[in-house]
Amino acid sequence: MSFRKELRSFACAFNGIVTLIQAEKHAKFHLFAACCVILAGFFFSISVQEWIAVCFAIALVFTAEGFNTAIERICNIVNPEYDKKIGDIKDIAAGSVLICAIMAAVIGLLVFVPYVYKLVLQCIQ
Repeated sequence: MSFRKELRSFACAFNGIVTLIQAEKHAKFHLFAACCVILAGFFFSISVQEWIAVCFAIALVFTAEGFNTAIERICNIVNPEYDKKIGDIKDIAAGSVLICAIMAAVIGLLVFVPYVYKLVLQCIQ
């Protein structure tokens, strides 16, 4: 493979990320939440291991959202009319995003609650 082809593939993938964020309101919410978490990570100076967990959780949620969006779009092309089986497929894909988002929130709580607790204790003393 040539360098140009690799560069074009990268550009297409980057375009997919931009399209996901522009087209999906949930992806916009996830982006906002990710920015808040990243800022909190810098504010609290979280450890490298905590950064790994936080970054992995962010990536997992965006990946799940991307797959969910791709599945929904394929389903809409295959069958634009309502179909119970297609609806089930979309619900399963959306449920997978929800599982990832819940686990990301749990990771966020595990990482940040001790820092917030310490900050609160410092403020009341």
